Amino acid sequence: MTNNVKQRRIILDLAVTLDGFIEGKNGEVDWCIMDPDMGFASFLNQIDTILYGRKSYDLWGNYIPKTNDSDSEKEIWELVHSKEKYVFSRTHLETNNQAIFINENILEEVNKLKNKPGKDIWLYGGASLITTFINLGLIDEFRLSIHPVILGEGKPMFMDINQRLNLKMVNTRTFSSGVVQLIYHYDDTLL
Repeated sequence: MTNNVKQRRIILDLAVTLDGFIEGKNGEVDWCIMDPDMGFASFLNQIDTILYGRKSYDLWGNYIPKTNDSDSEKEIWELVHSKEKYVFSRTHLETNNQAIFINENILEEVNKLKNKPGKDIWLYGGASLITTFINLGLIDEFRLSIHPVILGEGKPMFMDINQRLNLKMVNTRTFSSGVVQLIYHYDDTLL
């Protein structure tokens, strides 16, 4: 009897500026537009796990919306916090009741996650974790939301990539806010 369980996908869903930065020079993300038409809640409903680097987790993993934030933003954060969270860290060695920490054997641990039953997995970031995942060939889908802003400096989306990746565009969407979402998969035909 064969096992027809579909492997979970790792989706890099990332907001990026037109000039390729994921945050400003001081870590600011105030340029990031939360356009309700983008269907972010729908995306969150297709995943059940979030992967963070330690710095990203420290900033956003337990973020509590402000009382004056919109109800829809509060609902988004409630959805985010309902997911299983894994944090990749070289320094933080303990697991708590909010997250499971992974310190070594990234390829092996992520492949175990991908083979567990469940929904897709969101690779949240940060930049060095994204680089590690790209270099290990662990990302199945790149969902890049290009925001209509040029920062001039900041943290680049991609750096220290050790090999060329050929991608195939599978979808594009344009929103009234000026954000353009590009979705890519690996292009195996160019190997």
